[in-house]
Amino acid sequence: MLLVGICLCARLSAAQSSFLGTTSRPIDSPSAPQPTPIRTMREKWDNYVHETASLLTLGGGTFNAAFSQVTHSDPKYGVGDVAFAKRFGASVADIASQNFFGDFVVASALHEDPRYHRKGPSHTFLYRAGYAISRAVVIRKDDGSNAFNFDNVLGSALSTGFSNLYYPPASRTGKGNLMHWGIDVADNGFVNLAPEFWQDFRNKLLRRHR
Repeated sequence: MLLVGICLCARLSAAQSSFLGTTSRPIDSPSAPQPTPIRTMREKWDNYVHETASLLTLGGGTFNAAFSQVTHSDPKYGVGDVAFAKRFGASVADIASQNFFGDFVVASALHEDPRYHRKGPSHTFLYRAGYAISRAVVIRKDDGSNAFNFDNVLGSALSTGFSNLYYPPASRTGKGNLMHWGIDVADNGFVNLAPEFWQDFRNKLLRRHR
């Protein structure tokens, strides 16, 4: 299910990039321009809006709702179409609130760059996979240095607390909150595998097609 979700998110992310007229070339490639730093609150707000109001949010919300429905995990809304609709709404709210608290509030306050910076094929597969997952707890600062990822860790904690406003009582327990927070933190690292490897996968498919 995790691999299916990553592929789905990668496909949606690629579609969004195509729609916006952007490319996802590796930032360490000599031919790829370095990404423009985003240091002001306005720039981080714009990044939050573009990140949240996207097909990726809808795809992630659908996947999370389906996974929760099949496994009967939090948020425990029960079964049936109504329960699925509630899970979908809660998942979209989770994504939006985590982006808001982490990628805007915390990133602005602590001068962190909330974007994922792709390594690209000039590195080995294991290095790239490890790098992508490690960004769950490591982040790039506005000045280009690395630091502890408060954006993800603290932003996920704030989002978890906010979710108690709309989660059902059965999911508003201490254990449920701790699990929700831990999954959110880890999920950020695994989701980074999509932008890191999707372009390689797409290029191989195109070569085979030609």
